[in-house]
Amino acid sequence: MSQEACPLQKTLECIGGKWKLLVIFNLQKAGTIRFGQLHRSIPGVSQKVLTSQLRDLERDGFINRKVYPEVPPRVEYSLTAKGLSLYPVLDTLAAWAGDNL
Repeated sequence: MSQEACPLQKTLECIGGKWKLLVIFNLQKAGTIRFGQLHRSIPGVSQKVLTSQLRDLERDGFINRKVYPEVPPRVEYSLTAKGLSLYPVLDTLAAWAGDNL
C-alpha cells in the first residue's frame, strides 16, 4: 500500500503532533470552551501554536469554531461528531500507554 493511500498516515497528518490530541482531549472534557480557557488547560503551548492547531483541526472537520458578534469578540470551540468519534480511540490509546509505558 502506498503511503498516500495509507489510512493511518492520513490520520496522523490530521491529528498528529504535540498538541492536537491534547486539544481534542480538553475539548471532550469541557464540551464548549473559549480560547483563553483552552490555552490555560494545556500548559506549554503558545497562543500562536494553539491558534494554528485549532485552525488545522477546524479545517479537517474535528472542531467547530463559533464567533459571537460582541465587543470584545467571543470565540468558542467544541468538537464535531467527527472529533467526538475519536474519543474511544484516544481512551484505548491512553489505557495502552498506562499499561506499557
